[in-house]
Amino acid sequence: MVYSVSDLRLPCSPSVYSFNQSSFNASRRSSSFSLLLKKDLFSRKIFVQKSSYDSDSSPLTVASKKVLVPDDQGEGASSLTDELESPSNISDDPQVIHDVESEEMEDDTKIEVEEQESAPKELSTPLNRKISTEKSEAKPRTIPPPGIGQKIYEIDPSLLDFRQHLDYRYAQYKRMREEIDKYEGGLEVFSRGYEKLGFVRSEMGITYREWAPGAKSAALIGDFNNWNPNADIMNRNEFGVWEIFLPNNADGSPAIPHGSRVKIRMETPSGIKDSIPAWIKFSVQAPGEIPYNGIYYDPPEEEKYVFKHPRPKRPKSLRIYESHVGMSSPEPMINTYANFRDDVLPRIKRLGYNAVQIMAIQEHSYYASFGYHVTNFFAPSSRFGTPDDLKSLIDKAHELGILVLMDIVHSHASNNVLDGLNMFDGTDGHYFHTGSRGHHSVWDSRLFNYGSWEVLRYLLSNARWWLEEYKFDGYRFDGVTSMMYIHHGLQVGFTGNYNEYFGYATDVDAVVYLMLVNDMIHGLYPEAVTIGEDVSGMPTFCIPVQDGGVGFDYRLHMAIADKWIEILKKRDEDWKMGEIVHSLTNRRWMEKCVAYAESHDQALVGDKTIAFWLMDKDMYEFMALDRPSTALIDRGIALHTMIRLVTMGLGGEGYLNFMGNEFGHPEWIDFPRGDQRLPNGVVIPGNGYSYDKCRRRFDLGDADYLRYRGMQEFDQAMQHVEEKYGFMTSEHTYISRKDEKDRVIVFERGNLVFVFNFHWNNSYFDYRVGCAKPGKYKIVLDSDDPLFGGFGRLDHNAEYFSFEGWYDDRPRSFMVYAPNRTAVVYALVEDEPKVVNDLELVEIPETVKPAAAEPVKESEPDEESEPLDS
Repeated sequence: MVYSVSDLRLPCSPSVYSFNQSSFNASRRSSSFSLLLKKDLFSRKIFVQKSSYDSDSSPLTVASKKVLVPDDQGEGASSLTDELESPSNISDDPQVIHDVESEEMEDDTKIEVEEQESAPKELSTPLNRKISTEKSEAKPRTIPPPGIGQKIYEIDPSLLDFRQHLDYRYAQYKRMREEIDKYEGGLEVFSRGYEKLGFVRSEMGITYREWAPGAKSAALIGDFNNWNPNADIMNRNEFGVWEIFLPNNADGSPAIPHGSRVKIRMETPSGIKDSIPAWIKFSVQAPGEIPYNGIYYDPPEEEKYVFKHPRPKRPKSLRIYESHVGMSSPEPMINTYANFRDDVLPRIKRLGYNAVQIMAIQEHSYYASFGYHVTNFFAPSSRFGTPDDLKSLIDKAHELGILVLMDIVHSHASNNVLDGLNMFDGTDGHYFHTGSRGHHSVWDSRLFNYGSWEVLRYLLSNARWWLEEYKFDGYRFDGVTSMMYIHHGLQVGFTGNYNEYFGYATDVDAVVYLMLVNDMIHGLYPEAVTIGEDVSGMPTFCIPVQDGGVGFDYRLHMAIADKWIEILKKRDEDWKMGEIVHSLTNRRWMEKCVAYAESHDQALVGDKTIAFWLMDKDMYEFMALDRPSTALIDRGIALHTMIRLVTMGLGGEGYLNFMGNEFGHPEWIDFPRGDQRLPNGVVIPGNGYSYDKCRRRFDLGDADYLRYRGMQEFDQAMQHVEEKYGFMTSEHTYISRKDEKDRVIVFERGNLVFVFNFHWNNSYFDYRVGCAKPGKYKIVLDSDDPLFGGFGRLDHNAEYFSFEGWYDDRPRSFMVYAPNRTAVVYALVEDEPKVVNDLELVEIPETVKPAAAEPVKESEPDEESEPLDS
């Protein structure tokens, strides 16, 4: 009997992983090789040392029963098979595991890792660890069973016309959950593939397994056996998984020393091939060499980083600082995890951001790919330091109360055959689709086959690995639009017509994978954040999987940045207030968005940042305070601040900024690169492998003699105002004015009133703005403040009192001065409720409604005022 999952045929066996121990070379000699990491790239070195090992994996309650089977290939050796319960006995209850790293633990919870001597000795599973806490027992985490997936139709009745597709999608998701339960013991177990595949250390030795069904033979090679392909031959099972067990040395040390190089040599249909293990946890490019080498990373206990701080609570509103470790230094160099921890994290905290999104974590052999052409999915980039250095960085962020989000790439993989997954076992369709469907024509990369059982295991385990091992707080999933459609969004202009989302162009396998990974992440880590980079506007994208959605917490609102570039190409006179408001608020009801005016995309060479669009070459000569400004600089600074504030104010429930753009970082990002010769003979000039423009000049934003400082001060003030008032997630949002004549936008969020005057020349005295609540208002943020590079035309000690009477569809209003090209935020002072009648201050009961005073300057909006659904 067999069952098929998208062309992969698997027999109904108790377990996919019932392995036999392979033979080993008893005369193996442990090498004394040590890998000395380059001084200028790492904060410390890796040395080969004998070490004991304690796994970071906790004992787990799963749906399968583990049975030890005697083995005659070595004294004390044993193999593991999973004797699954019969389908009739499989429970529908949620899978429960004991959360040893739960976000709900008390701050003073301590985790002690000890060898559990009484536990059975199993080659297939890592050593257990004992957990102790001072205050309370760890709380359980659960992955809920699939729901009925019907709530999406209540949220958006328009989806009923596409019920056949959506119900089919949900049925496929439920089928995968059921089959994972049946054959793997559940999604919780299935997502721990790193405990079965790759290098797994036990008390008895090291087991190495690799899924490579296309290989004809395989051997583990490395420094530990002097790269002898005949020393450690691997055995293959019926599912294409190769395995070898390496017992400890006579003195108890591991057969493979920590820090030594390893690869798997395979005879494949394409010839003999040496590959870095697919599940490798660390890989390094040695000085003077082009290919990377896999590194067996298992430091002694005294060198392993121990986390000291709990994860911060998930904030209600996300303010994300997008960053790249390598280019985070003011100097032309590749920066390190340690320097980022010590220098950049305190800056992020001071600026007022509560989350850092780090790019290029997964190892990528080509630095200029910005980390998006991943070669080793489980390995942190070695350019910046060691895995323990990265853990130290994350722990420091948690100490500062900052969430750490990882820019994870599951949408494609590097086409690098030497270092990555491409042609890993010599076949085109190992991890990827075969033929043209397996290649991205624009990205020049490979595309995963999300219908493959083992690809699902690999990617789900990868998503869990970074949360478990490194304690990341969530992900920004890259390139999700490319995943969800067979056309990958190329040359497709999404109009919002639902036929574009639910049809033959949709890759249902990929959408089901996204549902599974969100299910797994939110089940095991309820506080974790998932953000999807989707430009298509896929409906149900940010609705929970239980309700029939894809399951993301946030959609990255990519259209906003494109709209700002489009607007910046126009004259000021051609800016439309209604167009700006529509672009910022055009998002699906009950689906949260992360808004941004610009990200790393706009900072890359070939594009322009907002600051560069606004000020261009004047930034090189007129940013010093001891020199007269220019009209271009004054306009640029004013609009730079206004654009960022209106984007944060209306664009979504979260906000993102790429590092350095907060102060209008000059120039662009250009990674070090040489000349490139195209197949047609055309040569694209490089930059001489220069790092000059692959850095962030934070010193410019800190210099009190430069105008960059004022722009940075404004961004900092904006973040802190949001922190205090939480306006991005306020339930009350109302846009009362979009005046095309005055070029004014007025809206309310919570108890704040935002007033934007985009006019290039006109300032308005006694300008009347509507408000919902009565009382006294005060300025809490003013883009015209001299501290921010403005002209100081507003008195921050002034008080603004509301008066009764409908205006702009608001029950009350107050009078303001609105200078040209300024943005001002007014906050209600709730402890001193007063109203104004006939412009005279009086204290009256709230039930009394005096007649509205007529403003000196009044302009009716060109479009109807509109509320936003909360």
